[in-house]
Formats: sequence, C-alpha cells, structure tokens
Amino acid sequence: MPALITLFACALFVRLGMWQWQRGSEREREWQRFAHGAEELQTPGAGPLSAVPTYQRVRLTGVLDGSRQFLLDNRAYRGRAGYEVLTPLARAGSLAILIDRGWVPFSGSRALLPQVPLPSGTAAVSLAGRLAPLPSAGLALGHAPPAGEWPKVTSFPSMAELSQALGQPLEPRIVLLDAGEPLGYARDWQPPGIPPLRHFAYAIQWWAFAVTALVIWALMARRRTRRVA
Repeated sequence: MPALITLFACALFVRLGMWQWQRGSEREREWQRFAHGAEELQTPGAGPLSAVPTYQRVRLTGVLDGSRQFLLDNRAYRGRAGYEVLTPLARAGSLAILIDRGWVPFSGSRALLPQVPLPSGTAAVSLAGRLAPLPSAGLALGHAPPAGEWPKVTSFPSMAELSQALGQPLEPRIVLLDAGEPLGYARDWQPPGIPPLRHFAYAIQWWAFAVTALVIWALMARRRTRRVA
C-alpha cells in the first residue's frame, strides 16, 4: 500500500509540474509578443482589426465618446485600488473600439465615482496604443456586468456585455493607450499574468516533491527490510 500511495503522489506531482511548465511556456510566448508589439507602430486603415496581432502598437483615428464610458472595477495600480477608464472611439467605416485611458484611484466610496470627462470641444483624435484583450477574472465571483448611469461601473465584463450596454457592436479587443498620449490617466502597462519564471519555479517545486516522496519511500522500505532481516 505505501508503494501505491507513493507512486500515485509522484504521478500527481509530475503532472502538476508539467502543467506549470506548460503554463510558463505559454506565458513566455505571450510576454514575447508583448515586447515585440512595441517595436513598431502600425496605422491600420478602415475595416476590422482582426489581422493585427495582439499587443501590436497601432495608431487609430476617430471621435471619443465621453458621454458613455465604462469604469473597470477591481483594477490596482502600484498597490492602490481603483478603476480603468474605457472610452469608445468611433472610427469611420469601422467598428467602434474601446480605448483604455488608464487608471484612476478609488475615492473610498462606491457612491462617489471618479470624474473622467474629456476636454470640451474634443473632436477627431489620433491615438496610439496596444491592441489587447479585455482583462479576465481569476475567479467568477469577480464578474459584474455594466450597471448604473454613465459612466457605468463593471468588473471583468465580456465584450458582448459592453457592446449591449452601448447598443452597438465593438471590436473584440481594446486599445491600451500609450503612456505618452494625451487624454489619459495613470498608465504603466505590463505583460499579463504572473512572470513565466514563476511558473517554471512552481514546476521544479512539484518535481522536487516527487523526488522527495520517492526518497522517503525508499528510506522507509530500507528500514522495513532491515527489521525483517
């Protein structure tokens, strides 16, 4: 029985280690795409942006809609709680796209939302930023669809929910506004998720557990053999 338990534990530890190593490899590729996307700035024409890689820097022209904005809840910046501001950008001949204008601090009360207006008279603008997916929740409990008056507070929404709240279709990705662009707030965009090296460290840790379990079983088996002898 101890041998079976040890073999089961070792198989579990090895499998968990392989899963963490795979996650680390996936995260590493994603971080490489994030770094590669900053190397050049593309200016797509009218039409969908589906052919543009994720995390690619792009320059888009359109009109920002300051009257209908979203506040992404549960967003931290340098350890402080707050919101990220999503503002629709209407583009001629294309679907509207949400511009993440950056982070604003939590006021201390859910009843007192931050003011995120655009300057009066803002007309067509040309903005640069990275194409990125919407932030996703680590837990389903973090999800809350858009609600209330504009700006609508939402937590880890789907693009379909944002599109429904606006009453118009949207590009499936958002734009993370470059730090040097005007009309934004605090911005220090980082690759998503935990660093790849941490996943690799977890993998090695699980494999070390497997080796430790084998060593303990071998020592206990040796003791039992000596007692019998």
